[in-house]
Amino acid sequence: MPTFVLYNINRETMFGTILRKKVSDEKLANVFINGLFSTIDNGFPVVAEMMNEDQSFVVSPNIQVTDSYEFSLIVIIGNLKFLESAFEPEQADRVEKLICEKLATAYGIELTTFKALIKDYSNLMARLNLPSKNMLYAMSKAIFDKYSLYNFQDEYFKRMQVPNPLFLKRMDEIIENFLWDWDAFFKKYRLD
Repeated sequence: MPTFVLYNINRETMFGTILRKKVSDEKLANVFINGLFSTIDNGFPVVAEMMNEDQSFVVSPNIQVTDSYEFSLIVIIGNLKFLESAFEPEQADRVEKLICEKLATAYGIELTTFKALIKDYSNLMARLNLPSKNMLYAMSKAIFDKYSLYNFQDEYFKRMQVPNPLFLKRMDEIIENFLWDWDAFFKKYRLD
C-alpha cells in the first residue's frame, strides 16, 4: 500500500501567487515614483507642522508646507536604497536606472546632474549617520541637517551641533510612513 504525505497547502497563497498582476520594470518605476510623490505631497504638510511645533525647539523653525524639496529628495534617496534590498542586483539596477531617468525629467534636470545630486545626498546621509548603516536614521538626520534645525534647539544641542535624540526618534516614526512597502507590493504584483 502506497504511503501519502499530506501537505497543508494555503490555497490563498497558492492562487494569490498565480493571480498576481504582472508588472514590467517600466510600470514599476512609474508606480514607485507616483506613489512616492503622492505620499510626499499629502504628507509633507504634517511633517512641516511636526517640525514647527516640536518641543525640542526653543524657537519654531517655521518650515513652510511648500518647502518640501529637500524632504522629497531625502525620501526618494532613502527609498532607492531600500529598493536595492528588495530585488536581485541586476533588476534593482534596471529599475533604479528607469526611476532616475524619470525623476531627472520630473525635476527638469539632466540625468548626470540628478545622479550627482543623489550621490551628494547619499554621501551626506552616510556621513551624518556614521557608524550606523540604518537608512531610516540617516533619513531623519539628513532632514535635520538640510532644514538647518541645529540652531532652533536648546543651548546644549545647539552648541554641540547635533540633533536632539528625542526629535530624531519622533522623526523616525514619521519617516516610516514614507517608506515603500515592498511586501505589500509583491503580494499584489509579480515582475516580468
